[in-house]
Amino acid sequence: RVREAVVSTQSTGSSGINAEYGEFSRSCLPFCCACLTPGSVNQSKMSAKSGAKIFKQRCDQCHTVEAGGKHKTGPNLNGLIGSKTGQKAGFSYTDANKSKGITWTPETLDVYLTNPKKYIPGTKMVFAGLKKKKDRDDLIAYLVKSTK
Repeated sequence: RVREAVVSTQSTGSSGINAEYGEFSRSCLPFCCACLTPGSVNQSKMSAKSGAKIFKQRCDQCHTVEAGGKHKTGPNLNGLIGSKTGQKAGFSYTDANKSKGITWTPETLDVYLTNPKKYIPGTKMVFAGLKKKKDRDDLIAYLVKSTK
């Protein structure tokens, strides 16, 4: 449909959304393509401030983020970005977390935070995930900022 909208826009010179066909014009393409990229994290729309609220509501009971912070039910997340799964010293991880072998990036966190048990079957994390992309993006922005 996006390709059809570009053709339609080129022939008519119009811009915006073609409401009759539910298509987007060329002027919308940069925004549409950014949203449609699988697994993409839209960093320009992220809000660490909103992410801090989400962390406090959904994560704080099990995790800390500050350097030298203690492990709770879940590990301290300081140094998260760029680290491997299941490697934080002093925390007892499941074999599933230890053997997953991925490096935490905003992109891998996005997939994980959607459904942790699906991404790492056998994890002991009971968190069901964040279904809203905006919530995940904001939480990731907070984690990137607060776990350096």
